[in-house]
Amino acid sequence: MRIGELARRSGVSERSLRYYEQQGLLRAERTPGGHRDYGDWAVDRVVRVQALYAAGLNSRTIARLLPCMRDADGGPNEFATARLVEELIGERERVDRVIADLVRSRDVLDEAIETASAGLKGARTPRAAP
Repeated sequence: MRIGELARRSGVSERSLRYYEQQGLLRAERTPGGHRDYGDWAVDRVVRVQALYAAGLNSRTIARLLPCMRDADGGPNEFATARLVEELIGERERVDRVIADLVRSRDVLDEAIETASAGLKGARTPRAAP
């Protein structure tokens, strides 16, 4: 598939896809005319890259991590290193801290909303925590 179709199917801009390629996160074959040509696997790769970015990992870490992740068929990948595992554990701990901070912030907001709405008729109350 061409870059435009990959962008459409993955919901990621063509510019981002080119950046992913520059960073070694995505690879494309080239047609005789020089156009990028991606296999169907590229959609899953882009979705995975987006999830890793959303988790706060940088492109360098993602590039080192991708070869270590299970393939789309669920088979194991043999490129993990002890150092990478330690780095990923650190990233997960960082994400856990961010989540805890967000939960505390939500709790403070819930308390402020409850206090501010105590005397108001028909005021919305905070949603229960999931």
